[in-house]
Amino acid sequence: MNNLTASDDRKNSIDVLVIGAGPTGLACAIEAKKAGLTAALVDKGCICNSLFHYPAHMTFFTTPELLEIGGIPFPSPNPKPTRNEALQYYRLVAAYYHLDVRQYQRVEKITGSDGDFTVHTLDRFSRPESLHARKIVVSTGYYDLPNIMGIPGENLSKVHHYYNDPHPFFQMDVVVIGGKNSAAIAALDLWRSGARVTLVHRGEGIHSHVKYWIKPDIENRIKNGEVKAYFLTKVVEISTDTVTLETPQGREVLKNDFVFALTGYHPDFSFLESLGVRFNGADRTPVYDPETLESNVPGIYLAGVIVAGARTNEIFIENGRFHGRLIARALSSK
Repeated sequence: MNNLTASDDRKNSIDVLVIGAGPTGLACAIEAKKAGLTAALVDKGCICNSLFHYPAHMTFFTTPELLEIGGIPFPSPNPKPTRNEALQYYRLVAAYYHLDVRQYQRVEKITGSDGDFTVHTLDRFSRPESLHARKIVVSTGYYDLPNIMGIPGENLSKVHHYYNDPHPFFQMDVVVIGGKNSAAIAALDLWRSGARVTLVHRGEGIHSHVKYWIKPDIENRIKNGEVKAYFLTKVVEISTDTVTLETPQGREVLKNDFVFALTGYHPDFSFLESLGVRFNGADRTPVYDPETLESNVPGIYLAGVIVAGARTNEIFIENGRFHGRLIARALSSK
C-alpha cells in the first residue's frame, strides 16, 4: 500500500483528485488536506458551477449553518441565504483553505489503477493536460444533465432547460414544463415580470414537495387565472411559434415564444460506467461501501448526490457535505 501522506512536489501529481468543485467536492478537498494529504479539484465549469446556474434571485430552502463546510461559519443576515450569498461563501472558503481548484477542465478519461491514476483533461480551448493522483473522488452532481423529453422541436433555440432571469421574457408567451420547485419558481418569477405564463405538468397538480411558501402562491395564481395551467398534460411538439399539448380533452395548440423545460436532471451515469463503476436496481444506485464511500473500483470514491443514483432528491448540500469526512477517514486509515 502506498503511503498516502507522502507528498509529491510535481504540480500535477497529488494524493487526492476531486472531480467536481461544488460544495461537496470542496468539502472533500478540505477534509483531505486536514488529513495531511495533497488535494486538487477539477471542474468543467467554474467553482460551484451548478449553483452559478441556479436562478439569479434564488433563495435556499435551508438555513446558512446547514450549508457550511470546513468548519467556516456562513454569515448571512437572512434566515434563508440567497444564491449570491452562497457563491460568495464558497469562494471565500476555497480561498481560506488555499484549495487548488482547476476550473474549466473537462475530464475526458481516467487510466491507471489504485495508487497510480492518470486523469486526462481538456481545457476550454481543447488543450490536453494530465494529472496523476493516488486516489480519485467523483463529486460531479447531476444539475449539468437535464432530462430530455425526446419530442420534436426540443432542440430549438427557444427551448431552455435552465431558468435564470425573467427580464428577456417581458410580454412574451412562455410555457413552463414541470410541477416541482424549479417550475413553480420560474412560473411565478416570469409572471411577476410581465410574461404571459402557461404551466404544463403531467401530474394532477403542483407537487406536494414544492416549498411551503411557494406552493400556495403558484396555486393562487393559477386559481385567479393569472398563470394558466394544464395538468395531466404533456407537451408533444414544439415549433417556432407554437407548442402542441396532449390534454385530457385532446390536442391543443398554443401560441408560444419560449419554453422552459424544467423536467429535472440526472447524474452522468456514462462517465461512472467508463470508470468501471457498477450499478444496482432501476434507480442505478452505484456500488459503494457505505462506511468509506469507495466504489467497486479500488481507489475511486463517490461523494454527493451521485451516491443515490437516480434518486436525486435524497442527497443535498446539507448531508453531502459530510461525505468528505468519511472519505478522508478511510484514506487516513490506509
